[in-house]
Parts: sequence; structure tokens; C-alpha cells
Amino acid sequence: ESRPFASYGSALHIALPQEPLAGQLLTLLIDYEAGEGPGVCWLSPEQTAGKQKPYMYTQGQAVLNRSFFPCFDTPSVKFTYSATVKVPEGFTAVMSATSWEKQKDNTFVFKMSQPIPSYLIALVVGDIVSADVGPRSRVWAEPCLIEAAKKEYDGVIEEFLVVGEKLFGPYVWGRYDILFMPPSFPFGGMENPCLTFVTPCLLAGDRSLVDVIIHEISHSWFGNLVTNATWGEFWLNEGFTMYAQRRISTEVYGLPYTCLEAATGRALLRQHMDATGEEHPLNKLRVVIEPGFCLFLGVNPDDTYNETPYEKGYCFVSYLAHLVGNQSKFDAFLQAYVNRFKFQSITADDTLGFFLEYFPELKEKGVDSIPGLEFDRWLNTPGWPPYLPDLSPGQQLMRPADELAELWAADGLNMEAIEAVDITGWRTYQLVYFLDQVLQKSPLPEGNVKRLSKMYPKISKAQNAELRLRWCQIVLKNNLEAEYSKVKDFLHSQGKQKYTLPLYRAMWGGSEATRALAMETFSATAPQLHVNVQNYVKKILGLE
Repeated sequence: ESRPFASYGSALHIALPQEPLAGQLLTLLIDYEAGEGPGVCWLSPEQTAGKQKPYMYTQGQAVLNRSFFPCFDTPSVKFTYSATVKVPEGFTAVMSATSWEKQKDNTFVFKMSQPIPSYLIALVVGDIVSADVGPRSRVWAEPCLIEAAKKEYDGVIEEFLVVGEKLFGPYVWGRYDILFMPPSFPFGGMENPCLTFVTPCLLAGDRSLVDVIIHEISHSWFGNLVTNATWGEFWLNEGFTMYAQRRISTEVYGLPYTCLEAATGRALLRQHMDATGEEHPLNKLRVVIEPGFCLFLGVNPDDTYNETPYEKGYCFVSYLAHLVGNQSKFDAFLQAYVNRFKFQSITADDTLGFFLEYFPELKEKGVDSIPGLEFDRWLNTPGWPPYLPDLSPGQQLMRPADELAELWAADGLNMEAIEAVDITGWRTYQLVYFLDQVLQKSPLPEGNVKRLSKMYPKISKAQNAELRLRWCQIVLKNNLEAEYSKVKDFLHSQGKQKYTLPLYRAMWGGSEATRALAMETFSATAPQLHVNVQNYVKKILGLE
């Protein structure tokens, strides 16, 4: 019988003819129909890049796969799976599986041979093709994007995987493929094993955003292999993944650049905590979830999604490394941790218990109860992290960006000093940092932004989505009407939530002209947006 369960989904109760024996294998056949729920997304042709054929994808995290198939929809249970998927002619199916083969009648057979939690099972059906970009990697995309995807990622993924294996141990999933989703995909990435889903915004044309993929690759060890047993301890997935991402980034790009990227992350945490108030219960690492209630509830997983498990979690893992005081010893601990808990779902108590067992000398010193830095305080007290890792190596990249922003904010522009600064070698996060400073100082004196635009086509004509977002924000804050078309173009080109909502907020909070621009752009682009994003924009524009 079906019984009510939580605020999203129902529970299926099954009475067995007789009491089973311990260890006995039970086979259960469930006949069901699905497709209406929030975990299964149906896109019309205009929501895709090619605009010719419909597209379908599933998004399971956190508790949405119960609308896709009957399952133990909790990260505490792991299982292998297989699936047979029959699709119409002219379409291809792919899944997060270790093996797949195409059979006759356009039928695809998938097997995942490693145990995973329900939220990592994912399916896509669309007009998609693939291209190899490494010995164990290929990119998947709609035909109109495949060349760009191949060019951007050729040879890149393997370099990151090799560094990850050196740091955290063997990559156990066989393949690492990337699927570039249609532009309406509302997220940056989803770490489905063997097949990461990412936004097409990562196709900047100059490899300037490839490091975003390091985060998803890091989930291969933290999240997918060692998993939080409950969503209330999501930092075990994301805090460790942020730490792992920054370890790989340090090996590949060096410490200063990684510290600069981490500083932008810390600024996001600051913004979040300022907006919610530090004492907000979601600003703890261990969030109490009422029985039957789930963090990331039902239809809008994003309503409770926030920076805390990521950036405060990163600070806690960095604090553990600081207690050890030796990077290679802490790296060895991370390998041992992955090896000890691989294919399991664990709690913070398991993690911290293993840490103290691995470093008995730290346990003896009582590092878990240093006043003000108690492990218990880290987990159960909301607020700003009690320890912050040292990001000062990033200063050598931040200082020149700060100084340049100061020059552009001045009343009379000192063109000699401005021209003396060469930004051709600046990488993405250094430019992002510079633009964030310019935005903070905006509106600039009359005419300055127009000159800035002319001086740096690398910024004002960028294809990189992180730069485009900030340039559009600067254009709006400074009422640079000559470039309003860039805002419109950017919103027409993609529907990622992180880029779309801030621009509508900026337009709605601006002049008559920007409000009109918001209405005009939304009425033209609404059909190509994900339904959640449509609803958020309607709220901003007062259309609810």
C-alpha cells in the first residue's frame, strides 16, 4: 500500500507472504509510471541549443529521484543498478553508468557496477553526440555544440584526473565523461558518476573556465565514493570537495591563483551570512532535519541551498589540516580516509573519529576541545567560521587588481598610470576580482565605464560567462545604455540561475529604462527557462 511520506513523495509499504531469513535475497517487481514529478525535466525544442528536437533529463539531488523511479531515496543507502531504455529514432540515451551499449530498436542498456546513492542516478535523452577528449574521457553535447566542447576540453580532463589520483587514490569509476546540457540547465554542474552534467556556460572559447570542472572531478572521491549519510551533514560532501578542488588547483595553477579563487568563495560566504544573519540555523555545518522533512525540499531544491556547507565546510577541513601542520601528512590522511570509507555513507562523527584515530598524538592533546575551536562548536553553532585559512599568497594577484580598480574609479582618469598596467596575462579569477571591485565602486564618474569598455575588449567583449555576468552588472549599475544589448544577449544565450537572477534584480532595482529592458527580455526568454527560474524571475518582477 502507498502511505503518505514527508511533504514530497509517498512511501510504498509491502507485506511479505512470510518472514524472510537474514541474508536471503529478495526479488521485488514494481510496476510503475513516472514523468510528472520535479526530478524529470522535459524541454521543448526552444529550450535546447539546437532548437530542433525536444530533450529530457533527470536531476536527483537531493530528494527528487523518487519522482523518477521507486527507491530508497536517502544518501545512507547505496546500490548498483542496471537500466534498459528505449527511445525514439533520432535520439540517444546516456546514463551515469560504468557501461552502456546500444542494441537494436534504438534501445540502450546501462549498468553501474559500483554502489551509489539514489541521487546519483541520472538519465538524459536528446539529440546528442560525443567526441573523445582523453584516454578515459569524452564530451557529449548537442551537435551544434560538440566542436566547441571538444576544442575546449581536449586533453584537459586527464591532467586533472591524474593529479586527483596522485592526491586521493585511484579513480574507481572507469570513465569520466562530461555532458554539456542545454542552455536552460539551471545549475553549474552535477557530479553524476561517469557522466558529469555541466552548463554550456563553461564553453568560454579560450579554456578560461575549465577549472570549474575540477570541483566536479573532486566529487569522484568526496561525495560519490565517500558520501554524507544524511543531507543534514552535506558539508561532508561539499566541504571536502572544495578542499580537494583547491588542492588539485594548487598543484595545477599554483598557490596564489588558488588563494584568489578561495577569496572569491569567502566573499560569497560573507554575502550569504550578511543576507541571512550569521545566527540563521542553516549557517551551521550540522543542520537538524526534522523527521520526514528533507533539506532541499521537494520542488525547489534551491530554497535552502547556500554557501555554508561549501565554504564553512572548506574552512573546517582546512582547520583539520592546520592541526596536522604538514601538507603531505594531511594528504596521506585524506587517501586513508577515502580508502577506509569508500562505497560507504558516513556521519561527521565517523569522519572526526577516524581523524583522531589516525593522529593519536592529536587526540592525546585534546584538539577536539580547544576553547573556541571545539569540533562540537564547528558542527553545531551557526555563524562565521572560527578559523580561516591564510589566503595571503593571493595578495600578489589581488593588489594590482585593487590598484587598477582605484584608478578607474577616480574623478580625473590618470591614463598614464592605467596604461602602465598590463592585464593581458590575467587569468579569469583575477579579472573577476577586478570587476567585483569596479562594481563595488560603481556608479563610476561620468564617462569612465565607456572608456574602460573601449580599453579592455578582453572584458567588455568576453565570451566567458563569469566575466559577462559582472560586465552586465557594471553596465546596469552605471546606466551605460549603449551596452544594454549585451545584457539582453547574455540572458538570451543561457538560463543558469546564478547568472540570470542577479541581472533581473539589478534591472528591476534600476531606472525606468532598465525595468523596461527586464520586462522585454523576460517576455522573449521565458519559454526557454527552467520552470523554477521562471518563477524566481516572476517574483523579482512582481508578476506573481
